[in-house]
Amino acid sequence: MAFNKDSVLGTMVFTISLCLVCSFMITGTAEVLKERKLVKKRDELQRNVLMAANIQLNGQDVREVFASQVTPMLVALDSGEIVPQAQILDFDERMAAINPETSSKPKKDTAKIRSRADAVRVFEVRDGSGKLDTLVVPIYGKGLWSMMYGYVALESDLNTIRNLVFYEHGETPGIADFVTDPHWLAQFTGKQLFDDKGKVAIKIIKGGAPQGNVHGIDAVSGATATGRGIQRTFEFWFGKEGFAPYFDKLTKAGA
Repeated sequence: MAFNKDSVLGTMVFTISLCLVCSFMITGTAEVLKERKLVKKRDELQRNVLMAANIQLNGQDVREVFASQVTPMLVALDSGEIVPQAQILDFDERMAAINPETSSKPKKDTAKIRSRADAVRVFEVRDGSGKLDTLVVPIYGKGLWSMMYGYVALESDLNTIRNLVFYEHGETPGIADFVTDPHWLAQFTGKQLFDDKGKVAIKIIKGGAPQGNVHGIDAVSGATATGRGIQRTFEFWFGKEGFAPYFDKLTKAGA
């Protein structure tokens, strides 16, 4: 019996076949785009970490430089212990922070982040002898309008700031642009993160930090709330609910 493509059955078969072909094409395209998105995300991560650590590319491939000089690790914030993690460059702290199974609410939410991932990535840069040279850690916190995301690079004493980089924010254009201004961020270089009692001491000071103040950063007129948000972000992430347990582990291990 000949198949009549113009019949109701023929129309249904054609429609179903077309839908299946289109669905396979969309699925295949989505998978290709997903991988490209992951590659782009990895490259941006590696570039931001290298920038924070002041590692120059000098025309080299960002992936090669990162792989040769930087060791990414996943740290459980409550204990400071290293957590084994496959494909660590693809670990998503933001998703972990909103997943009730992998996050917790801060007891003292000075950074106004509402929830915090139980584990986050840190990036160790070690010298030729294996000693810690630079530690790059992620931070984020609420400014006036938006969440500000960045990386802080510390010297091996885990106290002296080498660099600060903010790579994403939605603060007021033209007023809070200092968040990504290299000249303003350069003030953090050489500043001491903690005071003599081990308390986070970075201060964004309205009117300007006194000369010789090892903890003070000049505030920007008209952007008080953004500056205060940065200060509170430091206070949270380098406190007990942030990297303090991990720093204790490194110090006891003689890092």
